[in-house]
Amino acid sequence: MPDVYAAIAEVDVATQERLAAILELRAADPQQRAILDAYLAEVEFPPSAQELEVGCGTGAVTRLLVRRPGVAEAIGVDPSSVFVAKAGELAAGLDNASFEEGDGRALRFGDGGFDVVVCHTVLCHVPEPERVLAEALRVLRPGGTLAVCDGDYATTTVALGEGDPLQDCIEAVKAGFLNDPWLVRRLPALLRSVGFELLGSRSHGYLQIDQPAYMLTLVDRGADALASSGRIGPELCAALKAEARRRVEANEFFGFIGFGSFIARKPG
Repeated sequence: MPDVYAAIAEVDVATQERLAAILELRAADPQQRAILDAYLAEVEFPPSAQELEVGCGTGAVTRLLVRRPGVAEAIGVDPSSVFVAKAGELAAGLDNASFEEGDGRALRFGDGGFDVVVCHTVLCHVPEPERVLAEALRVLRPGGTLAVCDGDYATTTVALGEGDPLQDCIEAVKAGFLNDPWLVRRLPALLRSVGFELLGSRSHGYLQIDQPAYMLTLVDRGADALASSGRIGPELCAALKAEARRRVEANEFFGFIGFGSFIARKPG
């Protein structure tokens, strides 16, 4: 199955709205916020910084960026009109935050207009992600900073052992909701190949056990994908979802994803 996010503008509105809700659910997760805070702490934001988030989704990261001290303006770009509309609603009252439809591989902005560009968990969904990185390099001022964070989704697991049926749901998510689950491992080379100087990198573990709201959405989406493709019937689909929740109630649930972040600079 192709990555639904790779052509999100072509997906039916109801599905986009469900995905928008999941994006906000993940953004509200304290562990996810800690990952974001950890790598943004390594970014030097100059006074009156102009910031751009590529693949902003519902704008959760842009809303945080625009509140940083000294930030003059933050713009979020996403190909989904549904996501952009939701981002605008959620950012009501933030006069220095704006959102617009656009493809990160062909940005409308002129050269050298931004101090900081952020790509948060987006490049794994983009065919030809090096084009996004090249555009980020173009729109950054000399000496400007790119912050990239993505999941090492090849590590994603809810399995308690070999042959765990819930892991089949995760594999279905990898197939249907990711363009490249291995991308984060190639990012250092891709960043250098388009002309960035890599300043630093770090790993981030994401573990959900007691209240695994986000990981349950992965199980559910995977089970639904298996059913819609005809690989399983509706009864097994329901049973997989029920088993995930049984594990939560029995304090047996385990869900993990590794993340990697990279800070890079445009030579100046």
